[in-house]
Amino acid sequence: MNRLSADIVICGAGILGISAVYQLAVVRKQPNILLIDERPPLTLTSDKSTEAYRNWWPGPGDAVVHLLNRSITLMEEMARQTNNLFHLNRRGYLYVTTDSASLLSLRASAEEASALGAGELREHSSGSSYQAHRAEGFDGPDGADLLTDSAFILRHFPYLSKEVAAVLHVRRAGWLSGQIYGMWMLEQAKENGVQLLNGRVAGVTTANGRVIGVDLSDGTQIATSIIINAAGPHLSAIGNLLGVEIPVTNELHLKAAFNDHLGALGRDAPLVICADPQRLDWTEEERVMLAEDPNSAWLLDTLPSGAHTRPEGDAAAQSILVLWDLHNESVEATFPIPEDPLYAELAVRGLVRILPGFGAYLKRMPRPQIDGGYYTKTQENRPLACPLPIEGAYVIGAAAGYGIMAAAGLGELLAAHVVGDDLPDYAPMFDITRYSSPDYQRLLKNWGDSWQL
Repeated sequence: MNRLSADIVICGAGILGISAVYQLAVVRKQPNILLIDERPPLTLTSDKSTEAYRNWWPGPGDAVVHLLNRSITLMEEMARQTNNLFHLNRRGYLYVTTDSASLLSLRASAEEASALGAGELREHSSGSSYQAHRAEGFDGPDGADLLTDSAFILRHFPYLSKEVAAVLHVRRAGWLSGQIYGMWMLEQAKENGVQLLNGRVAGVTTANGRVIGVDLSDGTQIATSIIINAAGPHLSAIGNLLGVEIPVTNELHLKAAFNDHLGALGRDAPLVICADPQRLDWTEEERVMLAEDPNSAWLLDTLPSGAHTRPEGDAAAQSILVLWDLHNESVEATFPIPEDPLYAELAVRGLVRILPGFGAYLKRMPRPQIDGGYYTKTQENRPLACPLPIEGAYVIGAAAGYGIMAAAGLGELLAAHVVGDDLPDYAPMFDITRYSSPDYQRLLKNWGDSWQL
């Protein structure tokens, strides 16, 4: 029987586990850390990400905005440290509406995010003071710009529909190479003594209410006083080994990629999002066929906003990502993930409203590459980074749809808990004990939009 010992064991080498190990080993110089995963690092769900980030988030409360502001600041510091090795950009998110009646709600949501600390909201009717984004680099304005003059919008974003009524350009936002970002943090951690072990956690030993060991499925026993549950879609399973319920569920989310050989989206575009609910423009023959099948009839109804796309690769590339998550049911996480052969076509159909050039692809769809993973989320889609009720046990996870962007901030917060550093003001909002608060339970009854993409 193999016997090991470690001061800290981290279960899960996804982006959150790696961020936690980076903060503990590199920033806080904690020794003797063991990172365990049965798969290669960043290969379960982290490498299926859209790899985008934003600080633009609704309430209630300002905790997520402050967390993401801190997380993005940490990413920017690492980008400067590495000469932007992981290609961080600040192209922004572009929320697009073709319905002038939606302007009020777009403005109201922008005013809310701005008031919570996401930055100044600037409104332009003709746009003379509007600062265009840069395709590369991560310097630029924060806050957001609301553009309401169609001619001016099309001058900056000529690939949009002529029916565009307004766009909200969120500025402290963009994307990066999450794989390079995560692997750089992991290499730094390994240089500071972290050991990566291939294995599956099968048991956690406790005594007198505290962690004393971790057991692997191959019989390896690891003596330790600290375990960090960073198991992504398997958060609940590891929680069960501790006898602690982790209140999360999993949702399947996909993404598709194909070559935009028609140039329907500008290569320097931000991440472009349809902000309008819509009914898809089916032919009469398609309507009849869809209506006959109960499993597809719902596609004739009004579908939610949120179809989005962005360029992938450099200016010489043609690849784009297209996404539209129309199913948000809780499911059991299974691997390999279930396939959906219609996913790419539905995402393209959802984008035609704002990007008319996509319409040509409906006549002959390019062959897409489809992958995806699971969003592990709490009921209100707020993450966990905190101690658990067993002494020495911690959790970091449930960053559904925003793991890449929140990883640095959540890793820092979790590390502060572990070593006993001062905690930021927003820490209680990401603690599992929030669910025992009557005030928080009342808040949950009226929880609003999660802004999940």
